[in-house]
Amino acid sequence: MALRLTRTSLAPEGPTPSASEAAGGSVAELSARADALLADGDLERYRALFSQAAALEDSHRRYHAQRTLLERGLAATGQASSTRCMEIYVAVAEAAVDALEQEPREPVVLNYAGVAMYELWSLDAARALFQAAQRLDPELPYLQRNLAGIRRRRRSAGRGRRPLHGALPGLARRANAVSARAKPVSGLTLSLCMIVRDEEEMLPRCLAAVAPAVDEIIVVDTGSTDRTIEIAHSFGARVIEREWTGSFADARNVSFDAASGDWIMYLDADEVLISDDVDRLRALTGRTWREAFYLAETNFTGGEGDGTGISNKALRVFRNRPHYRFEGRLHEQIAHHLPAYVPERLEYTPIRIEHYGYLGAVRDAKEKSRRNIELLRIQQAESPATPFLHFNLGSEYAAIGDHRAALSELERAWAMIQDEDGGDGHEFTPSLVARRVKALRLCGRPEDSIAAAQAGLKQFPGFTDLVFEQAMASMEVAREAEAISFYRRCMEMGDAPARYGSTIGIGTYLPRLALAALHLHRGELDGARELLDWCLREHPGFYGSVQPYATALLRAGRSPEAVTEEIEQRVAKATPTVRFVLGRALYEAGALEAAEAQFRLVLLAQPHNSQARVALAEAILHQRRYLDAAGAAAELREDDPLAPIACRTEMIGRLAGGDAAGAKTSAERASRVGMPGAERELFDAWIAIVAGEPVSHGLPAPSTPLLFVILELMLRVGDFETFEALHPLLEQSDLPRREQRELLGCIYLRRGFLKSAAQEWMAVCAEQADARALVGLGRVAAAQGLEDDAATFATQAIALDPGSVAARELLRHRIRSTAAAG
Repeated sequence: MALRLTRTSLAPEGPTPSASEAAGGSVAELSARADALLADGDLERYRALFSQAAALEDSHRRYHAQRTLLERGLAATGQASSTRCMEIYVAVAEAAVDALEQEPREPVVLNYAGVAMYELWSLDAARALFQAAQRLDPELPYLQRNLAGIRRRRRSAGRGRRPLHGALPGLARRANAVSARAKPVSGLTLSLCMIVRDEEEMLPRCLAAVAPAVDEIIVVDTGSTDRTIEIAHSFGARVIEREWTGSFADARNVSFDAASGDWIMYLDADEVLISDDVDRLRALTGRTWREAFYLAETNFTGGEGDGTGISNKALRVFRNRPHYRFEGRLHEQIAHHLPAYVPERLEYTPIRIEHYGYLGAVRDAKEKSRRNIELLRIQQAESPATPFLHFNLGSEYAAIGDHRAALSELERAWAMIQDEDGGDGHEFTPSLVARRVKALRLCGRPEDSIAAAQAGLKQFPGFTDLVFEQAMASMEVAREAEAISFYRRCMEMGDAPARYGSTIGIGTYLPRLALAALHLHRGELDGARELLDWCLREHPGFYGSVQPYATALLRAGRSPEAVTEEIEQRVAKATPTVRFVLGRALYEAGALEAAEAQFRLVLLAQPHNSQARVALAEAILHQRRYLDAAGAAAELREDDPLAPIACRTEMIGRLAGGDAAGAKTSAERASRVGMPGAERELFDAWIAIVAGEPVSHGLPAPSTPLLFVILELMLRVGDFETFEALHPLLEQSDLPRREQRELLGCIYLRRGFLKSAAQEWMAVCAEQADARALVGLGRVAAAQGLEDDAATFATQAIALDPGSVAARELLRHRIRSTAAAG
């Protein structure tokens, strides 16, 4: 009876292997026969099943069959008499030791052998087996409990108890021998395989990090025109030049065919191994009881150096076997060739790689997503549709901002996996769920997004990203209290497991950042600073906190110099990214000279940073140094994606500075870089005004958005002369007079010209009052501290338009202000 009681504390738990887990039903058949023979007490024929298992040609099928037979034997002891139980344990121990003599590096089999020897009171042998299993796989379930069980049994029964079966002394000697042999293999080699093209910028960093961990480097180059091949050779790589066929799988397989190592690792040029993990990566080569390893990958997704990213597990290391080859033109797959039916053959490691290929600047430069969509469409035409194909298409459409196309593809992938198995058989399902939820929100379906996220949480508990999306969707339908609740739940949950492909910080600094933004919007500076202070203190490498924290400090009355000094002290490193976002905060707060200094420091470190150059020109423009601003903007290359924006700043500077001739030259450049025609028409009219020539015709309505930007700029910098000169262009435009007044009222209000703002909305009300004009008057009243008047205007607006979100927000503002005053 005692044997049965202790058995359950040591034997591993788990379901009986099903037919779907077995190879063609062979393992399931052996399992069923084992159960029948054990129930009949026919141990001789049960033992014979191990010979059949050993005859299987495929090593993984053979191991799977042996492991399953051992599990069936251990499970059968629960229904057997004490005498029969002992005989079963002997049979299991003998079969396990037989298998270990052929291959001792099998942690699960060592553990099962240890369980059987423990129950037979061969405690020294059991301990040696458990310790050997632990030496190979310290994370194997139940090992610590098993070893503790041996210690308890020794204390309770003493060391003098003899084993229960005469065959045990010889079996114990064999068990001790195989335990001593159960050590990682030494001397195995690792080949790094890569495919590259024009990667001179990224490749040196990648190879420098990984070279100490590998024995050879195989690089397949698909047509580089820069120094990529030269760089690869400098690291001792064997370079194979192959014409690009449009298939990533083909190129990868060329590199695998050339590899001579016992193991293969593959990386892309924009992936970097963390240097501290070199030795741990080398150690993997001795773990021959594994077939493949997942590494912990961080995909950086924001601007370079801002710390935003997504964590996931990435299959990157596997045995060098001929049948492990990729399939698929893009997002190629190899995992389906691995023996996933034996989970212990695959291991999730903490070895880290960082992926920089999803940084905005890199993706924009290479137009990676558009290229990927083209390849995926070709693959779709060549082969049957799969959920993974549509998932990847949806992901790429999302990356270029085509949210409707993304949702269409993601919905199709979702429907396909629901028809299959609900998605449980696909590793990408968590990412599909999260991206579908986000796409629903971005396509203007917030309620559907919230519901889909809730359903996703039932399937993937702890997936914090889905709760974060619920918060954002709640904000879009003006349910602020609900959003706050969701953000706080994210903070309670923490980051989701990496297996979900979770966003880094989704359970720590990102919800705090969102809550801080709410506080800033309400003017609650202390609440915002408390949250942002935590972000900078606990995560100084996440630079998304810099701009709002600087904004909170500036609004609280801190000087630009003091804010700059504090930020530089608190961040992990004052990188160009830090300086750029700090510069934006200073710029928005009106600290233009301090902002200009930060943008110049960015350009000193990164002369080709087009965002910083455009921001510098704008900062100079807002100081009324018009021609200096034009000169700064003109330095941007015409082939830069931001050239149309820079050209806009250049022309404003020329014209506001009175340089009509220079503006005409700038206009020619504007045409070359693709400035929209409506904007060029506005500048042509302004050139005529500066030159003292009549404006031949009124502006089309599409020209007016930029005109309002320029008018507000003139108000901001106090250039009323230019404002008055341009104002007639608005009156002569095709924009309806009602809309002219609305937009003028808004810019007057933002710039503090409250009387002028009120006059515009009062003029609307004099003709025919509407909700927007009443809300405008309410905002003017609120800006003057007349909260009761503001509430009255808001109430009248709601009476005209019950769905007015702006009016309801105005009422909420009045309630918050009244509560704060109380």
